[in-house]
Amino acid sequence: MAERIPQRSEVAAQYKWNINDIYPTDEAWESDLEKAKAAAEKISQYKGELCKSAEKLLEYMRYDDELTVLLENLINYAQRKSDEDTREAKYQDMVSRVEVVLVDISGAAAFVTPEILSIPDETLDSFYKTCPDMELYRLCLDRVRIRREHILSENEEKIMALAGEMTGSPDTIFSMFNDADLKFPDAVDSDGNTHQVTHGSFIPLMQSGDRALRKSAFESLYHVYEAYKNTSAAILASQTKCLNFRAKARKYSSTLEAALSGNEVPVSVYKQLIEAVNDNLPYMHRYVRLRKKLLGVDELHAYDLYCPIVKDVDFEIPFEQAKQEVFESLQPMGEEYRKIYTEGCENGWIDVYENEGKRSGAYSAGARVHPFVLLNHKDTLNCEFTLAHEMGHAIHSYLSNKTQPVCYADYVIFVAEVASTCNESLFMQHLLKTTTDKKRRAYLINYFLEQFRTTLYRQTMFAEFELMINEKTENGESLTADMLCEIYRGLNLKYYGEDIVIDAELDMEWARIPHFYYNYYVYQYATGFSAAIALSQRILNEGETAVKDYIGFLSGGCSKDPISLLKGAGVDMNSAKPVNDALKLFNELLDEMEALMD
Repeated sequence: MAERIPQRSEVAAQYKWNINDIYPTDEAWESDLEKAKAAAEKISQYKGELCKSAEKLLEYMRYDDELTVLLENLINYAQRKSDEDTREAKYQDMVSRVEVVLVDISGAAAFVTPEILSIPDETLDSFYKTCPDMELYRLCLDRVRIRREHILSENEEKIMALAGEMTGSPDTIFSMFNDADLKFPDAVDSDGNTHQVTHGSFIPLMQSGDRALRKSAFESLYHVYEAYKNTSAAILASQTKCLNFRAKARKYSSTLEAALSGNEVPVSVYKQLIEAVNDNLPYMHRYVRLRKKLLGVDELHAYDLYCPIVKDVDFEIPFEQAKQEVFESLQPMGEEYRKIYTEGCENGWIDVYENEGKRSGAYSAGARVHPFVLLNHKDTLNCEFTLAHEMGHAIHSYLSNKTQPVCYADYVIFVAEVASTCNESLFMQHLLKTTTDKKRRAYLINYFLEQFRTTLYRQTMFAEFELMINEKTENGESLTADMLCEIYRGLNLKYYGEDIVIDAELDMEWARIPHFYYNYYVYQYATGFSAAIALSQRILNEGETAVKDYIGFLSGGCSKDPISLLKGAGVDMNSAKPVNDALKLFNELLDEMEALMD
């Protein structure tokens, strides 16, 4: 029989996050929502005042900080409650209502940026001299003023704000369609037993040693997406059109430039990543050949990519064991870091298990009270690494919020994946160091190789796909389902080489990737992985000095641009070196894997 997924009410309280740390009740949230509704009127009272005196500008900047905290609390509570069960209409409505308030506030604040831009440089310099408290906001204001050519008139900014809810619709529609509406037939194993296929169970099923079960689950999932391919294509095409609208309206040369400029990341970093990974594709082709050989199959299929190539190694890891092992792996980071990790594990930061209707996947949301981590734990090694990964995000958020003032606490997404992947790398190094059994070591090296495949190679392939489809939209081409499948198939053939059968079902994989709605997000998994490999090696080799630099990076928020923050921790992402060095390590791991398996 298929394993039954529990209802939310059936999950023990100790394995749920404590969302009431933000608001004790829904009524308390409603009360704060009313305060937020009044913000638009209050903001409008500053119109024409910001350029008159340092005191008035300072007053507005401080109010903006206060409002930021209020809105973050409202959004976090509503979205986290909605993610607990995406079928719950009440919390869908709460998310929608706070989004409406955000649009109203954005519209009311449309004058702010143009007014700040209108302040002459000498006047702003006098503000800093006569009002020392203004120095806190110098970098914030510099970041606004440096983007002067992309800021519109007050009326145009109002229109952009009003369009905000509309341009966010593709992500909302995809989430409802993917998480709440889609259902998949049960998969059948080689003994005729059925297994429930969900977003949370799919990868564990792909990791099964039963090839018939893997093939059945693979077809179950992708045949459903195939049935809705035109709907999926329309949703994704709408996303690229929204990005194109915003980029053109703000006078950027491309959607890529528009997306990366907000994070102060050069376009060259994105394109350099794709070029470096493409230059190192022979390593991936070598890995595919090795996987085919070790699995002993005549044909390697897409549904064979996730199963372990080392047989008969049992890694059933209950959540309590996973918590402890990750804790032990963080010993090189020092006791203060580990205290934060323990606080998160024991005091309501984490929502552990899958329940009916719960949002798929995993994430960390950096709320002010403390981070909230969503998991869908399945007692696998992969889920243990997910715990290490998401707690890396959580500790990053915790330290930035604790160390930085509100205006600099929110780090940009370019550095977001560094902390999470550094935790994973430290965890892997710990497992390899403490494992003496030859077969288990080979299993772990295979797992490490899979991290390279899925994070550095696969996410770069996603980044290349995202760039290609956005460029087609920018050039006026329509994104049909057939075109998207053709593009995606071509990339799979290029990245995986000749020693694998690219099953037709895999052509639909683009339809289930939520990150394609995150505006050029995925490349940062690959850059973050490369930086994290370098940082973890430095921490293990240099000890306290490297840890101090790394903690400084985690505590930095957005107090510097991300390239400078990483450079302070010891990694230069202006260079292709971190990517090339990481892929060199990948090739060395292949050497060791071949030697072990001989």
